[in-house]
Formats: sequence, structure tokens, C-alpha cells
Amino acid sequence: MTVFLQRLLNDHNPVLKIGLNELEKSTGFAGVDARLVADILSKSHSVMRKLGLDINDTKAAELYHSLNSQYNNLQIEKLLIECDYTLAVVNDEVVSLNLIDIIENSHHELRFENRINSHGQRALRGQIIERYMQSGLIDKEVAKNKLIQSGLVLEDDSLHHKHSVSSYRTSKSKGPYIVAIGDMVTDAFIKLDEKYAEVTVDRLGRRRLSMDFGSKPPYDEVEIVNAVGNSANAAVSFAKIGLNSSLMAFCGDDQAGKDAINYLQSAGVDTDLLSVQKNMKTNYHYALRYGSDRTILIKYEDYKYEFIEPNEEPDWIYLSMLSKSSWGLHKQLVGYLKKHPNTKLAFQPGTFHFEWGPKRLQEIYRRSHIIMMNKEEAQDVTGEKTNSLQKLLKALHELGPKIVVITDGPNGAFASDGIKVYSMPNYPDPKPPYDRTGAGDAFASTIVASLALGNSLETSMLWAPINSMSVVQKLGAQAGLLNSKQIQKYLKEAPKYYHPEETRL
Repeated sequence: MTVFLQRLLNDHNPVLKIGLNELEKSTGFAGVDARLVADILSKSHSVMRKLGLDINDTKAAELYHSLNSQYNNLQIEKLLIECDYTLAVVNDEVVSLNLIDIIENSHHELRFENRINSHGQRALRGQIIERYMQSGLIDKEVAKNKLIQSGLVLEDDSLHHKHSVSSYRTSKSKGPYIVAIGDMVTDAFIKLDEKYAEVTVDRLGRRRLSMDFGSKPPYDEVEIVNAVGNSANAAVSFAKIGLNSSLMAFCGDDQAGKDAINYLQSAGVDTDLLSVQKNMKTNYHYALRYGSDRTILIKYEDYKYEFIEPNEEPDWIYLSMLSKSSWGLHKQLVGYLKKHPNTKLAFQPGTFHFEWGPKRLQEIYRRSHIIMMNKEEAQDVTGEKTNSLQKLLKALHELGPKIVVITDGPNGAFASDGIKVYSMPNYPDPKPPYDRTGAGDAFASTIVASLALGNSLETSMLWAPINSMSVVQKLGAQAGLLNSKQIQKYLKEAPKYYHPEETRL
């Protein structure tokens, strides 16, 4: 086992061999190294099979080139994220399955003989250290001394775990850097059997979802969707469109939280600003689906909300739904924006923002470059009961934002820069909507992404309805999100009426 680990590390110093043997001896030969080697082999074989390679008849160069060409495949990428410390030995050649190594090799188009394995080897050294230190079979001070003596503890390695794969990936992006801030949830979509549920309208005109009380109605299916919520949806949308996307959100240290982090990283979202809080649950909601609409049972956990200052100044910050207990974070955000006036704020208010009202949030509104909400929300914020979009846009501008966007359901959307107003129709649905969850988030995030990329407000209004249309064709808020090339393709195929009408405010 020791010889195999040395081969992966490309370190044949006899001191390392002696040190590893001493560590095993100190555990009473408990097989810590054997379990690690078994895990490495299992992970590497799983990746090779997923790549369509025969583990008994594949050359090292073939594996290397296959990794470089297929790592962007979502299923492959998910496997590779779990292969931080995994390297494979094929025909006596070592190939790293560490995603950062693969990205580096592909990005620089390195020949097989010039390949980089260093990130995987650093991670493997860290994994060996972690397993012996946490084995519980050896005194930690003894383990520490033996690890140092073996040469496994290297000063340069101390920087390795400060950066996740996702943060490395996004740091390589040339797009604008945007941080989305808001609550993150896991959604369980439960499709109701319409034979046992119905929607009625009460005497006040409110639609009601009802089932027989005390009964056990069957449901059609359930699907779990990780890492959603207004800001999480926006963060994935930003990454998809090509921005350097990061998410500042809050979750528990439970399995739902771990699954959410893995998913976000696979979607190219930096999770370094994610606050994982010990002994807490991750927000978990139940969405009861009836036709293409849904009723969501919500519960937000009481996290400790604190603003986490990014390592570098973002070009944009996108603020949306946060729990009622997050007021302190809002004050910290305002303080950060005062110190970083070049960072633009995009504000898509959530439930408690509307409950707090514009007076309490006056600094947020005043510092916003753009705010986005629907017509009913605009009426609530401004106190204007008018149906005039012009009056609502003016009233929202008075709160301070430079750009105001109001959506109005089947009537499309309206945007103002304080001088010009653009009215934009919806993009036609290719077929009836499957699930309307996340349509508003797709619309708002696409406008912001387009503006961040340097497009005009007029162009951004062309982009947004397309992403919204695509999202409602699939289950959940993210499955239908498009990249910029796909949006451009829909634009080319748009009907003649699909363009913004311009008026004066």
C-alpha cells in the first residue's frame, strides 16, 4: 500500500516509506492506508466506466484525453468533484482525476507528457494526514510528529484547501464577478393526483387547494431539487450565462446541505461564501404541484446571518429573499457598499423585504442600480393602487434605483432607466408550461447578467423573457436555464412582434 501511495505522489524518498509504515504500525496495523487505496481505486474505476473506458484495457494517454474532453459533462463533473485526492495509475503512468488539474491541463492544452498532477497530489497528502489524524487509533501528537518526519506535511500545501474547485473554476472565468445573497432551500416537488385534489374559488375570489381532511390521497411522484431559492437560482443562472458567479447563502451541516453544495459546485457556482452552520438543518420546502402551478409549504431555519466579505471586490451584488432574522446582514451589506461604491447592487425583494417596507430598507433601495418586482409588489411598495405602469415606475424611481423593472404576467414586462420606458411582450411558449417555479428568478437574473456583460437595457429586456419561457418548460427553477448562445438562438427564431416598444417616462 505504501509503495502505491508513493507512486501516486511521485515521491520515492525512503523517508516517506518509513514514515507511512510507522504510522500504520502506530495504529496497530488497522489498515488506514489499505482503506484509502481501496477508495482511490473505487473512485478512479467509477470515473473510467462513466467515460466509457475499459479499466483493464485503457492507456494512460487515452484516459488523460478523455478527461480533458468530457469533464464538462454534468454527470462526469459530479463524479470528478468527489475525486479531489484521486489519481489513477495506468500502464505505470499517473493521471490525476482532480478537477482543478483537469481544468488546467485542458485550458493550457498540455500534452500528455507535460500534464499537471500537482493539485491531486497535494489533496492526497492532505487526505493521508486527515485519515491518520482522525482515525482515533493513534495519539494526535504522535501522528503529527510522524507525519512531519515522513515529509507529508509541506508548507506549500497549507494553501490548497482554502480554495474549492468551484472557486478555482470561477476565478478562471473572464466574466464579471457577481455575488448573489439570499436563502437557499431544498425543494421536494410532490405531484398531486388531480383525482384526489381540487382547486376552488372562495367568496373573496381566492383560489383554494383542497383535499379530503383525514384521508390518505395518493400522489403521482416526488422529485427532490437541491440548492434553490431566489438567489441560488440566480447564481446558477449567472454561471450558466457566463458570469463569475458566487453564492452567499446559509445551510445546515446535514445531508441536504452537503448535496446542495455539491450541486452548486457542479453548476460552476463558487461556494466559498456559503455559511455551513453546525447542528442546523438546511431549509426544506414541500411544493404541492397541481397542474403547472404549485403551493409551497415553507419553513426557514434560524441561522446566524452575517455578511461574509468576498476576497475580491464584486462587480455586482444580487440581493433577494432572506429570512426575517437577517436584518443585521442588511446593515452590514450597506456598510460594505459604502466602502465599495463601484459595486452595483441588484435588488429583487423577497417576502420579508416587502413586510419591512421601503422606509426601513431606504438605504438598500437608494443604493440599488436596479430593482425588479411584479406589478402587485410594486403597488404594495409604493402604496399606489393604480394600474398605470408609468406611475408605478416613477414611484419606484423615487426610492433611488437607476433602473426599475416591473413584470405584469401575461402582459409582459416594463423597464425604465429614468428617461425611457421599454414594454416587452413575453416570448411565446413552445408548449403549455410544465412548472412555473422560478420563472421570475430566471427573468430577473437574466436582465442583471446581460447588464453585467455590458449589454443595454433594451437588449437585456430581449434576453430575459426567453430564459423565463425555457424554465417553465421543465420541473424546478433551474433545469431549463439557458446559456447566452442558446438565448441568442431563440432570439434569431423570435416572431416579428417580439421586440421592446419604447416610450418616454
